[in-house]
Parts: sequence; structure tokens; C-alpha cells
Amino acid sequence: NSRAVNRVKMFSYCTSGASLIIVPQVLLKTGMGVESFALQVAFCGIIGFFIFITPVLLHVITKGYVLRLYHNADTDTYTAITSSVFLTERRCVFTQNQVRIPSISKMFTTFYAGQRGLLVNPDLFPIPQDYNHLMGYDKPFSFSTDQIE
Repeated sequence: NSRAVNRVKMFSYCTSGASLIIVPQVLLKTGMGVESFALQVAFCGIIGFFIFITPVLLHVITKGYVLRLYHNADTDTYTAITSSVFLTERRCVFTQNQVRIPSISKMFTTFYAGQRGLLVNPDLFPIPQDYNHLMGYDKPFSFSTDQIE
């Protein structure tokens, strides 16, 4: 799962890099079939937009995806490993008290750790109680409206 995310991002980077090398060569060899300089600029701009937008869009979508999550039971802290734009690992250390579940479900966010939105796949937790503790589902709750902040 985390490998799949990194593989897709790497594939996107490789195809964008190959396109940056191949497309100018193809345009020079074919003469682009358009004599107007304005149309050539527009055509190259559209191609360049799609070459760069795919990796950027992939990063925006997957930047909060948690590749690995570690729990230190002694200090009750979590370390979430995510991927940066250059496919290096970024660490986010937080406690369960910093976890805030959005009131409205968001597409690419399971919870917020401080101000950072993280996306966690609950199916990857070998012990479901760990996920319940992370999300605060193991805390007592009340249906009283007096306790709502």
C-alpha cells in the first residue's frame, strides 16, 4: 500500500521527466505542423501543463497518506511517516490528545494531528484497539448537550 503510493509517484516523475526530454525532440523533428508562433507557444504550454500538473496533483493528494505509523506506549506518542515531494520520509510526532477528527468527513483526511491532515487506512492496523485508541474511540462519551464545547 505504501509501496504502491511511492511507485505511482515515481512512475509519474519518470514519465514527466521522459516527456520533458522526448517532446521537444518530437516537436523539432516534426516541425509541429503549425507555422504560427502563438499556436506553437499555446501547444507547448498545454503539453507542459500536463507534464507538470500530474506529479503536483499526485503529491497534493498523497502528501498526508501515512506510510507507516508507530506508537510508543511508554510516552503514548505516535510517529507518522509520510512521503515528501522528493519521495523522502517526513516524520510527524504527535500525542493522542492532539488528534482531532474533522466534524465533516474529508476525502483525503482521516484526522488532524495538530494542524496537519493525515490519511490512515484502518485496515492496516493489526490490532484494532490501537486504531480505536488513536482516534479516541476508547474514551468515555456522553449524550448530554451540557458537555459539548
